[in-house]
Amino acid sequence: MTTAAAAKIAARLDRLPATREIWRLVVLISLGGMFEFYSVFQTGYLVPSIGASGLFSPSSQGMFAALSSISIANSASYVFCLFAGLWVGALFLSPLADRYGRRTMFVGSILWYLTCSLVMAVQRTGEGLILWRFAAGLGFGLELVVMDAYLAELVPAAFRGRAFALNQTITFAIVPVVAWLSWVLVPYRIGALEGWRIVIMLGTVGIPIAMWLALALPESPRWLALHGREAEADAIVTKLEKSAVKPGKILSEPAVLPPERTVTGSFFELLSPRYAERTLMMSIFNIGQVVGFYGFAAWVPTLLIARGIAFTNSMEYSFIIALANPLGPLLTLLIADRFERSVQIMVSLCLMGLFMLGFALSGHAVEIISFGVLFTVAANIMSSAFHAYQAELFPTHVRARGVGFVYSWSRLSAAFAGLAVGYFLNNGGVPAIAVFIGVTMAIAVIIIGAFGPPTRARALENVSH
Repeated sequence: MTTAAAAKIAARLDRLPATREIWRLVVLISLGGMFEFYSVFQTGYLVPSIGASGLFSPSSQGMFAALSSISIANSASYVFCLFAGLWVGALFLSPLADRYGRRTMFVGSILWYLTCSLVMAVQRTGEGLILWRFAAGLGFGLELVVMDAYLAELVPAAFRGRAFALNQTITFAIVPVVAWLSWVLVPYRIGALEGWRIVIMLGTVGIPIAMWLALALPESPRWLALHGREAEADAIVTKLEKSAVKPGKILSEPAVLPPERTVTGSFFELLSPRYAERTLMMSIFNIGQVVGFYGFAAWVPTLLIARGIAFTNSMEYSFIIALANPLGPLLTLLIADRFERSVQIMVSLCLMGLFMLGFALSGHAVEIISFGVLFTVAANIMSSAFHAYQAELFPTHVRARGVGFVYSWSRLSAAFAGLAVGYFLNNGGVPAIAVFIGVTMAIAVIIIGAFGPPTRARALENVSH
């Protein structure tokens, strides 16, 4: 690995201003990410109607019917297998992005999960539905890891936080679309197709877009230089430099950045004295944060029904709550590079716990919806901050592995959180879920507050050195 050359490329990137060309690349990457959010967040809106079609009955679920012995069959097994696939994809497939490049695996993962989703939409048994949901989850798990690494390496340090906030604003903007389509289409059939199948199929419009992104996006210059492809890296950075130069002005001289200290380039390096504390910190944090994030987002209609709201109304109210999804990262654009990422994460986690309690204890529809909206905004501020944060903590040669490893714990936690939410909902109702989420939020706050290093406006090479 040519670490000295990679450091020079990184220094040239980090002195660039926020140009239209760099923002264009952020938008293109975010467009690819929209299809994952479309596919993952449809879970909560489609689960009730899938259940009504009989695919969660014991006879249809096949081997997954065995979960009924612990009261978590039906929709909980569907959610469990989704996040099990996300876990496997994040943990075991993420090293492919360190070996074969960010762009290749980013586009490849989109094509994989959209194809699997299309096959899933035509399944006639619950067993087939769940197995293909697991297969799609492999692509979901890989794509989000690669997207974080990709953005962190392309965007200069001075506005990296805002780039992640814009990315999350764009990707979360698809969630209200999913909610609206579900509200409009799910209650009906079009020919032989039930509404929930059509909602899934509509996501496959992303297949030709993914093919176009393969041509429109450059590879990460940091990754190219680190793998000896210095001429390609130089060409990409030179193009970005030309777009930043205005008449009468010149770019500042690049800073001197330390070359990466490579060891093994394997998972074991993440547990070495240099990175073990960060790896452990982010692993524990991800176990906690996802309980609140997906414990609510993936179960919104079900939680509303549990509060006594009829199914039809729950879909309408879910759409209203979903409209708040882009607001969190949109607000983060104002503060992303003004405060440390760790502070943004801790404050938003505390607000999530508070708003979930309000959601559980409210007695009127307006109050329930209001707290649902507030929880969603806080959760997505947290999401924007921590996706930037975890990508900043690891060096380029193991960035995808590092992000994949720590993020995989959130996927595994979400798989069991889906089972836990189903259990608590059956045995304690929404208040029990609120307590469960509150405790996990507290754990996440403590671990970030105790061990989180500063990263704001710092070059990736300085953060990881």
